[in-house]
Amino acid sequence: MTSDSFQPIQGMSDLAVPEIHLWQRLEDTARDLLSRYAFREVRTPILERTDVFERSLGDTTDVVRKEMYSFEDRGGRNLTLRPEGTAGVIRYVAGQGQDAQEARLYYIGPMFRSERPQAGRRRQFHQLGVEAIGAPCPAADAEAIALQAHLLGAWGLDEFRMEVNTRGLPEDRARVADGLRDALKTKRAELCEDCHRRYEENPLRILDCKKTECRDVVAGLPPVTSFMSVEARDYLRDVLQILKRLEIPVTENPRLVRGLDYYVHTVWEVTHVGLGAQDALSGGGRYALTLGNKTVEGVGFAMGLERVIAALTGQGMDPKSLAERPDVWLVSQGASAFDENLVLMQTLRMRGVSCGMDLQGRSMKAQMRAANRADSRYVIIRGEHEMEEGTFQLKNMEDGVQEELDMPDLIQRLTPATDIAWPDSEEKK
Repeated sequence: MTSDSFQPIQGMSDLAVPEIHLWQRLEDTARDLLSRYAFREVRTPILERTDVFERSLGDTTDVVRKEMYSFEDRGGRNLTLRPEGTAGVIRYVAGQGQDAQEARLYYIGPMFRSERPQAGRRRQFHQLGVEAIGAPCPAADAEAIALQAHLLGAWGLDEFRMEVNTRGLPEDRARVADGLRDALKTKRAELCEDCHRRYEENPLRILDCKKTECRDVVAGLPPVTSFMSVEARDYLRDVLQILKRLEIPVTENPRLVRGLDYYVHTVWEVTHVGLGAQDALSGGGRYALTLGNKTVEGVGFAMGLERVIAALTGQGMDPKSLAERPDVWLVSQGASAFDENLVLMQTLRMRGVSCGMDLQGRSMKAQMRAANRADSRYVIIRGEHEMEEGTFQLKNMEDGVQEELDMPDLIQRLTPATDIAWPDSEEKK
């Protein structure tokens, strides 16, 4: 094997210590908070039939046209590694019948897009997403935005910005497309090659182009809401009013567009100053997806966890500071102490104490070095004297204080294990 054989595929990464501590804490915090909002986890397959994404995302989207990992399996089926999470959740909901029509679900897991690897973009990335199934309702949309703001704060993120707009009603789309084509007619030559195609297929996507020349053109366009119905504008007004009552700071951006075809009514995007030029942190919105003969409506958002972690580390969060230290390290002097410590270690673990010990029978000096490397809070030392007396030497590794205890006092001192606080938690906010 060559040295490259030990490296992950380009655009994909191994997740391990110390970064994994931050990943685990993000997921644990999210699961706790989402349960308060009455959301429940769903785990859909990472591999779906290709038409699940073609029908839901739209066959003119860049995701479907350029970025999906699709292939034909041995049975002749067209399959795709999921490029996003909503379509699979909706496929699940549509198959559950009436019982799932007001489901509140979330997912955490890997997604795959065949993109050119660059800062902030990976071929395998991870998303946390939330889907609240139900008919259009301004209060539900506002709740989803409030939940996302709450979650970002609980993770310790600050300086994020939330922008809100509307995609309008399905019947508004033809008027929006015609209005944009008319407004862009004299500027068409200034657009990039992709936006020339978008002008014909779906001019709304031009508003989402990241190229400088197209952004300059878009800045001079009238807001898309000017082409929409009164009903669509009133719906957005109601969402913004509820967010104001909830004291959730958002900015109305009349040129904000989410790139997928299934959005209707409210859409929003979250950016963070710590991410540089590619500052998009997350996005969400209300949608209506049709699979087969079933249409599922809902509102939700998805966040790329790599982007969240980049923003957190940019704020100065050190993943090493989140490592959970062992409560106790057991040190043995002699074979009998070693045998008894094996039993003690299992006893403490069953009582909720995290602990470890050297299992190779090395010297006491080597065992103490291992305790230091593990950064344990306490060390329990047992030798001939302690075995005869039925006692234990408990050393506090932070202040160096050592005391001799019997078994009841030792158990009382060490249990229950001390929890480690999440830095910059929402209580601080």
